[in-house]
Amino acid sequence: MANERTLILVKPDGVQRGLVGEVIARIERKGYTLEALELRTLARATAEEHYAEHTDKPFFGELVDFITSGPLVAMCVAGEGAIAGMRTLMGATNPLEATPGSIRGDFATVIGENIVHGSDSVDSAKRELGIFFPDRF
Repeated sequence: MANERTLILVKPDGVQRGLVGEVIARIERKGYTLEALELRTLARATAEEHYAEHTDKPFFGELVDFITSGPLVAMCVAGEGAIAGMRTLMGATNPLEATPGSIRGDFATVIGENIVHGSDSVDSAKRELGIFFPDRF
């Protein structure tokens, strides 16, 4: 596996519940590096661009409404196999299927508010990092 970069978001529910430090601690304990970190509230246009692949799905509006509902933390996480490693650390998208010990398995209860987002491929990571950190990656 190669050294990779991936976008990780602590979504508004994670920020509101005070889980930012816990998520960052797990990332760092795993051995990954934070190359960028920013607390921000997303503009609707940015959220729509981020979730563009879901535009035609019935839950698109709910995704955008939720991700823009409050501050989130955007991070560039780097390391060997960071994309797959972070997907494992986060757990399954549906918290009811997430392994105990994963972020979603330990802290999330519903799929619509599942604490974190992570890029699912090298191409997605490049696209998403370009949206959130356009001058850096």
